[in-house]
Amino acid sequence: MIVINYPEPDFRTRGLPGKEEIFDPHRKLWIRLTPEEWVRQNLLKWMTDVKKFPGTMIAVEKEIRLGEMKKRFDILVYNGNHQPWMLVECKAPQIDLSEKVIMQVLRYNMVIPVSFLAITNGRSCFVAERKNNSIGWMDEFPDYPVSI
Repeated sequence: MIVINYPEPDFRTRGLPGKEEIFDPHRKLWIRLTPEEWVRQNLLKWMTDVKKFPGTMIAVEKEIRLGEMKKRFDILVYNGNHQPWMLVECKAPQIDLSEKVIMQVLRYNMVIPVSFLAITNGRSCFVAERKNNSIGWMDEFPDYPVSI
């Protein structure tokens, strides 16, 4: 498990309690502030502010097709060559990062092959590296690739 120390939040929010919205600078939209969205926005901020991932290389909540089903990934990071590099699945803090969550990100990986797969619920984070047709768990969140 990887522990992430999120920066102090400075998000733009609006609305009434229970109907709050948060501004997502990646999508340039106001989004309903659910527990999962809180995790996604904190991770995105940490990735860009602390890990220095370029915001222009991050896609958020885009639709993909798994056979006949339409699904949405949470976060996809592209490398410097604009190729998919890391896929992240976010869950609400009360959701356990179970085998079911791992299987979800692995299914998305069949459509979008990447080098790194991550799952997080804000409290815990697990990252796996795909290399030579095998997957291994990492002890640290990878740095953005400076050169490919």
